[in-house]
Amino acid sequence: MPELPEMETYKTSLESLIGGLKITDVEIGREKSINVPVHRFTMQISNQTITSINRRAKYLIFQLQDGSCLLLHLMLGGWMFFGKEEDKPNRTIQVKLSFGEQHLYFIGLRLGYLHLLSLEEVKEEFEKLGPEVLDPGFTLDIFHQLMQKRKGAIKTTLINQGVLAGIGNGYSDEILWHAEIRPDKKINDLDYQQLTRLYHSIQFILKKGIEQGGYMENPLYKGDGKTGGYQFYVYDREGEECSRCKASIIEDEISSRKTYFCPNCQH
Repeated sequence: MPELPEMETYKTSLESLIGGLKITDVEIGREKSINVPVHRFTMQISNQTITSINRRAKYLIFQLQDGSCLLLHLMLGGWMFFGKEEDKPNRTIQVKLSFGEQHLYFIGLRLGYLHLLSLEEVKEEFEKLGPEVLDPGFTLDIFHQLMQKRKGAIKTTLINQGVLAGIGNGYSDEILWHAEIRPDKKINDLDYQQLTRLYHSIQFILKKGIEQGGYMENPLYKGDGKTGGYQFYVYDREGEECSRCKASIIEDEISSRKTYFCPNCQH
């Protein structure tokens, strides 16, 4: 599932590709991927200009000139491709937004969606989310205060969107590996120094993920050399060597989530 670095990468790229452009045509291949009748959806967003693109947690918000928004959540398996008809992937397209001869294809939206909402409705959707962990206002002190109120395994807390926004299954494993903390460790068993290290690991791993274009395998556009540059340290690398201590990475299950860590240097 795309997480904060992947959605931030999409946001930055799409700003330069479609920011300020007018939607000239709309095609819906799967009605369940949108939240209103097809006729209303196509009529309302056709000939609208994309005035801005923003990210919140794992969401993208396409702001339209009439004040309405398209709220995107890719969920598991969702991705996008921008380009001409002849360059599009040979995959089923759930939604297609056209900008003249170029098109933005939404692919794999079996669980994901592109909803047409007012700005107020978008704000309501986000009320349940925790703080943005890369926001300058998210300080070490605020992180400590948040963690003092939590119980349970640290892995489960990191992926709880109501606590911290944008971290998912993959990057939580990366963060905990970098902080040298076992994913099944209870929060109230972590001391001040460990929590401080965890805070800095959140910053380091997510910023590195963004700088390297996230981990998505599929390019956003033809010739895209940035998307997918991030290489995981431990996630989905069971049986491989830990790059820090050379022990074998193992897979476990925590709260029904596959979890990868090094049993030697995460303690």
